[in-house]
Amino acid sequence: MKDLIWKKDGKGESADPAIMAFLAGEDVELDKELLLFDIRASAAHVKGLQQIDILSVEECTKLLDGLLQIEKDVQDGALELSSHFEDGHSAIESWLTEMLGEVGGKIHTGRSRNDQVAVALRLFMKDRLSQLQDICAQCARVLLSRVETEGDLPMAGYTHLQSAMPSSVGLWLAGHAEAFIDNAELAALIRNWLDASPLGTASGFGVNLNLPRQAVAQELGFSRLVVNPQYAQNSRGKVELQALSALSACTLDLRRLAWDLSLFTTHEFGFVKLPSQYCTGSSIMPNKNNPDTVELLRAVHAVVQGAQAELASVLGLPSGYQRDLQATKPPLLRAFGKGLQALRLLPDLLAGFEWQTERMRQSITPEMLATDLATDMARKGIPFREAYKAATAMCEEISGDAVAQSLANRLSPGGCGQLEIGLLEARLGALEN
Repeated sequence: MKDLIWKKDGKGESADPAIMAFLAGEDVELDKELLLFDIRASAAHVKGLQQIDILSVEECTKLLDGLLQIEKDVQDGALELSSHFEDGHSAIESWLTEMLGEVGGKIHTGRSRNDQVAVALRLFMKDRLSQLQDICAQCARVLLSRVETEGDLPMAGYTHLQSAMPSSVGLWLAGHAEAFIDNAELAALIRNWLDASPLGTASGFGVNLNLPRQAVAQELGFSRLVVNPQYAQNSRGKVELQALSALSACTLDLRRLAWDLSLFTTHEFGFVKLPSQYCTGSSIMPNKNNPDTVELLRAVHAVVQGAQAELASVLGLPSGYQRDLQATKPPLLRAFGKGLQALRLLPDLLAGFEWQTERMRQSITPEMLATDLATDMARKGIPFREAYKAATAMCEEISGDAVAQSLANRLSPGGCGQLEIGLLEARLGALEN
């Protein structure tokens, strides 16, 4: 590892390799994901320093050009973080100094690695929550588009994994669509909640410079400041937990959806046929066609839950910066990496599976109309509990017309006969605009 940015000549600080490897941990690898956000924040900070005459116009221009070149080189692969550096922050400063000389060392005036990492993480979370919102909206759009063409198809409805009542493809699709609309709105809500810049709070006490924090925040696209320097540190981990809660809500619904598809593809159900690219065969059984993609999508929520537990366990800390907060980065980056990777597969999967309509019709048996019969009797004045007892004995063989009529009569708002797709479309449209 190169000379450390905090090491002072003649003071005897240790740079023991084993200790430094422990202290740096995964930082170099993790900071690869944060590096472009760190460069953006550094450029905004440079502009702020020029505004208060810490940097001349010429120095500001050199630094901004240098950061732009570093950004390009990182994107092209010409520059890469390695164990040569302690972290991404020190790499940026080192590259600038190598490129520009002494002026590169001026970039850190008025900031600490504490607010530097805090602002990079907030920029990262804003970006990933925007991606999460977009993917959830895409999933909802695919599901609602299928309602238009397939919504009237009948299928058995289940509670306790037992046959319950006739239902419809439209009800199933719209139910999952509403879940993803909720998730998109939650992602947007939490993104707006954490849309505050901690840059300029330094190590948690402010600095003896009149930094133009508001202007720098606007340059970075933040809507407001984290005002108090102490809270800028105390909020570390707290905001990450909320970002993960948005992701967790989505992967929870992904798990339930994947469970449905997994069951529906079994021989016992036979409701759904998946596109071949989402399935694999068995190494020993030639007859097998396994829905592996769906099963692994189902497993992703465990990664996010684990990250939430790991992150929360770090946060029993006093006020101010503690090095423990370094441990909040790995679960956050790991969960969003895996979660978004999985969710990006979902829109095409939802668009591509096929319903096996004949098998779905066969799944509806006469006794599943008992609830409709009981409700019809109650409408005529018979106490519902008496109707409940009589209904099962009255069920006979049913025709396709009877099933269609049962679904059409389900007129309670949101039911099979009145899905209220317009209400869902309105919410989704507001998210897409």
